[in-house]
Amino acid sequence: MKKFRKVLDGLTTSSPGGGTIGSPSCGSAAGTPTTAPTPKEIDVQETLVSENFQLCKTVRHGFPYQPTALAFDPVQKILAIGSRSGGVRILGRPGVDCFCQHESGAAVLQLQFLINEGALVTACADDTLHLWNLRQRRPAILHSLKFNRERITFCHLPFQSKWLYVGTERGNTHVVNIESFILSGYVIMWNKAIELSTKTHPGPVVHLSDSPKDEGKLLVGFESGTIVQWDLRAKKADFRIYYDEAIHSVSWHHEGKQFMCSHSDGSLTLWNLRNTSKPIQVTFPHGKIQKDGRKESCKPILKVDYKTSRNSEPFVIFSGGLSYDKAGRRPTLTIMHGKAITVLEMDYPIVEFMTLCETPYNNEVQDPYAVVVLLEKDLIVVDLTQSNFPVFENPYPMDIHESPVTCTAYFADCPPDIIPVLYSIGAKHKKTGYSQKEWPVSGGMWTLGSHTYPEVIITGHADGSIKFWDGSAITLQMLYKLKTSKVFEKPKQNEGRAAELVDDDPFAVQMVSWCPQSRIFCVVGISAHIILYRFSKYDANTQIVSLEVRLQCDPEDVISPSENENNPCFSEPHSGSHSPQPHHQHPASPGSGTPESFKDCTPCLKVKDRAVRVPPGYQAELVIQLPWMDGEPPQQISSLDINSAYGLLAFGNCNGLAVVDYLQKTILLCMSTLDLYGAADPYQRLTRSPRRNRQSTSEFCMRGLSNFYSDSKKRIRTSYQSLTELSDNQQSVDTERSKSPTSDHVNGHCTSPTSQPCSAGKPRVPMGPEGPRLARRGPGRPPFRKAQSAACMEISLPVSHTEESRENSFSRSRSSSVSSIDRDTKEAITTLQFGESFGRKSDTLPTPCLWVGTSLGVILLIPMSIPTDLEERMEEPVTIGPCGAVLMLKGSVLRFGFLDCMGALVPNPYEVWRDLNAPEDPDRPRKRKLVHYSPSSSQDTCGEGHLAIVCSERQAKVFLMPSQSCLFVHNITESSFVLRADVVSVCNSVCLACFCANGHVMTLSLPSLRPLMDVNYLPLTDMRIARTFCFTNGGQALYLSSPTEIQRITYSQEMYDNLQEMLGELFTPTETPEAQNRGFLKGFFGGNAHTFDREELFGEAAAGKASRSLAQHIPGQGGVEGMKVAASGAVGELARARIALDERGQRLGELEERTALMMTSAESFSKHAHELMLKCKDKKWYQF
Repeated sequence: MKKFRKVLDGLTTSSPGGGTIGSPSCGSAAGTPTTAPTPKEIDVQETLVSENFQLCKTVRHGFPYQPTALAFDPVQKILAIGSRSGGVRILGRPGVDCFCQHESGAAVLQLQFLINEGALVTACADDTLHLWNLRQRRPAILHSLKFNRERITFCHLPFQSKWLYVGTERGNTHVVNIESFILSGYVIMWNKAIELSTKTHPGPVVHLSDSPKDEGKLLVGFESGTIVQWDLRAKKADFRIYYDEAIHSVSWHHEGKQFMCSHSDGSLTLWNLRNTSKPIQVTFPHGKIQKDGRKESCKPILKVDYKTSRNSEPFVIFSGGLSYDKAGRRPTLTIMHGKAITVLEMDYPIVEFMTLCETPYNNEVQDPYAVVVLLEKDLIVVDLTQSNFPVFENPYPMDIHESPVTCTAYFADCPPDIIPVLYSIGAKHKKTGYSQKEWPVSGGMWTLGSHTYPEVIITGHADGSIKFWDGSAITLQMLYKLKTSKVFEKPKQNEGRAAELVDDDPFAVQMVSWCPQSRIFCVVGISAHIILYRFSKYDANTQIVSLEVRLQCDPEDVISPSENENNPCFSEPHSGSHSPQPHHQHPASPGSGTPESFKDCTPCLKVKDRAVRVPPGYQAELVIQLPWMDGEPPQQISSLDINSAYGLLAFGNCNGLAVVDYLQKTILLCMSTLDLYGAADPYQRLTRSPRRNRQSTSEFCMRGLSNFYSDSKKRIRTSYQSLTELSDNQQSVDTERSKSPTSDHVNGHCTSPTSQPCSAGKPRVPMGPEGPRLARRGPGRPPFRKAQSAACMEISLPVSHTEESRENSFSRSRSSSVSSIDRDTKEAITTLQFGESFGRKSDTLPTPCLWVGTSLGVILLIPMSIPTDLEERMEEPVTIGPCGAVLMLKGSVLRFGFLDCMGALVPNPYEVWRDLNAPEDPDRPRKRKLVHYSPSSSQDTCGEGHLAIVCSERQAKVFLMPSQSCLFVHNITESSFVLRADVVSVCNSVCLACFCANGHVMTLSLPSLRPLMDVNYLPLTDMRIARTFCFTNGGQALYLSSPTEIQRITYSQEMYDNLQEMLGELFTPTETPEAQNRGFLKGFFGGNAHTFDREELFGEAAAGKASRSLAQHIPGQGGVEGMKVAASGAVGELARARIALDERGQRLGELEERTALMMTSAESFSKHAHELMLKCKDKKWYQF
């Protein structure tokens, strides 16, 4: 525990340019004394130290992105899915969900469980085999085997065998010992497998399987259509089959007398071992006979499963095989059961399927009960026990990507009643028609940990839908879905503004704001609209109120002082605040004082103007829209905040700020950013000539969400558009700026990735010699750029810029920013925060204020006067005073936070939730109940005041209010910029958490801003992560790691220590089912399959050693793979030692178990030998 003491006698910030007071945590700068009253000293006991922080991944939710392989353990009943990026997801019962990642990142080609052994073999595209230990909660690689000269194409591991067959592209088959992961000297060479007279290479190995009749016979399938049954003991081929069509898969009948093949021409062939000269049956399941007598051509059947059933006809299940002439048909899975053929159409292409059977033995009646189908974007399980083949209800959150995710929000420590309420409402809209049986993937164990609290995750989607998820105890379960598009009329094609919305997602969600206590929910959409929702348990008939706000003004449009005089926003409440028809209000705004400016003021979307019946749940109350003006689309909303206690909603974009009273449905404030300053503007804006006529554009200001879509045609329209749409180099930007002061779209991009672009979708097409010549990024241009401050400064992710050019660009932009700023620069509102604060230095009591942060690093405080009486609040107007304090930071402002003088977090005031649609109760009238937290709660010890934490892209500052003295300052980064920042609670204290564009995750102590943790977590941040990364209390964060998956992480040492308890167990000790008694005659005439000793055949004594150059053995990491994300220094070393010790203990435990098993086995053998000796001791030789 450390105590930080700060003496504040007459200290304040030096100048609007950003000089700061010297403090224990920052370099000193010249300070300007002031006579403002300040407390003599502040005592804050900081309890957080570096040892409280440890960064690691916790769990990954969602559907595995770009899946490639599938495996199932029929005894443990767990499922594994491999992906193209080298990831492996292992799923069991709900709560058992584990993600593993190959360090190489190579695609997973095939997965093989060691059935009931707690291990998994993965074959990757880099020709490496890996053995994963699943007996620990976080699986680790035990062994790896890298093939150097051959490429792996197929693997097969017989049940209860320790020898893995590996087929290669050259047609050879190798044998690997699973326990030691060493290659055996036994090899089936392709030229020995086929006849010597064969003139062509048979192709890669596409299938390997041992005969159910005799484990000493291996069936090898080659791509060309050649099939060989290889006698492993005799080392020769029993028979060879040469078929004209390429083979894709082979499946045995359980008796081992027949097998079925699927081919590239859409046919299935059935072969009998008695006569292998030709198939006993050839069928084209989906090929009809044409008029000329020929079969129509069909697509390949990629896989077939031939499964027998004890009580019915065999099942033949296959994917593909449809005729080519049926264009537009969806991918299908066909189930042939007797004479019945059922075709199941899938929404996405089939990657792999696997039939689940009752027995793990391949020589017993299979009795299939389900089929797991892995699609490109979904996982479904079909129930085979019912004739209509229904699907099981998937308990995993596999539909996160049902519509592309465009934004996320994460709330920990929610009110405990919110999750049951949301679930009860959402459960009414669940789909029906699922199988009544339990989900068949039921392996593993998971228990609710002791360190759990209510957590809610919200995802916004491209189709305008919102999903609420229960994220408690590192699980994810769907609670409630809200469709924002129902508020609007459906856009008609080629009519009005809808024709100019250039893509199919006009309702895409851009950001959300949620107050869990009041249950008020706000959604910002891509079409420059905001929807305010209230929660109700009752359905209702409502008419949605609509407001239009004109924030289309530009500072350069204001060329006459008289126009500002017409704006009453600062002096008095808006004249339209008492309008009887608030949804038709058109308040004045700067630059729109002429009658011409009101033409063409059409919103992008049309709100339903009739009363509609809304179900229980979130019900829309108010819609705010920014309309088109003069043929120009509205600029995107870049910031939003709502406060239920005040009844106010504030939002801003790169043109200005608006404040709306959602209780009275009136607009209180609507003005440009420049006019907000009044006389307190810290920048000297250069005067300029009147604007020339602007060229109209029909491009919508944001076109598509490309980084959240797989479709490359769509371009990003999120707030990060400025990162990719700058010009080729800084010189060209400066040249264009000097050419024409009217080319406002050179600086049209906002100055940080947290603010919205000010240009329309893409730069305008130049119509004359003075038009800007900005182009989209082409080959060789930096893929990640950012405009900084007034002079479109290029930074950041280390691609092609040198440090020298970056510094030169920074100095050039910053040197001019204090003295003068071109009025061409648009200053966006990047963050907003309501709260009780001191708007001016002279204030003695906290009042409701709006904190405003801009893209130029300016902080504005706007005090407000809100009627306290509940009845007056609904009738009297809210007055907004002139701008109070003006503070400065480097870089675009990202986040505000408030602490009292003892260092405790000051929560925002809120209104307790009340159901407005509930029946009237005369005994309990529904009145507003407000909860306020005074920021000066510790007046006895520290006097009045509070601490304000402000974080920007570059630095963080702590101000003392109301004196506005800068107590601490910390420059977070110079070479990159902060993407996300938040003041969060960790270990009963608070800290500032930051996520940078270079992938670093940092935490700073409060209020002293000491660095506590700095981890290079991600090597390079892509746009999806930048857009969706968010922190929450309890030391947790999440982001969208792929278009279909949410990755959760923790930076808390406490949660890291408890993570093992929270994760599910993948392996549970289970008895292997006994094999059925085959009977004397079957065993005698069917071949002696159980006398085959693979060890004797494949061991080093018999087969010798394999060539060292063929494959290289790589020892595994043994579970320390997670240490790459551990913090550097002593904490990281201690954590490494701790994990290594745990692993050593676990290995010793496994060794002890193995030793005990060996002792038991030896005792059993000794007992049986003794019994046999006693039995045979007195027998004569002829009695044997």
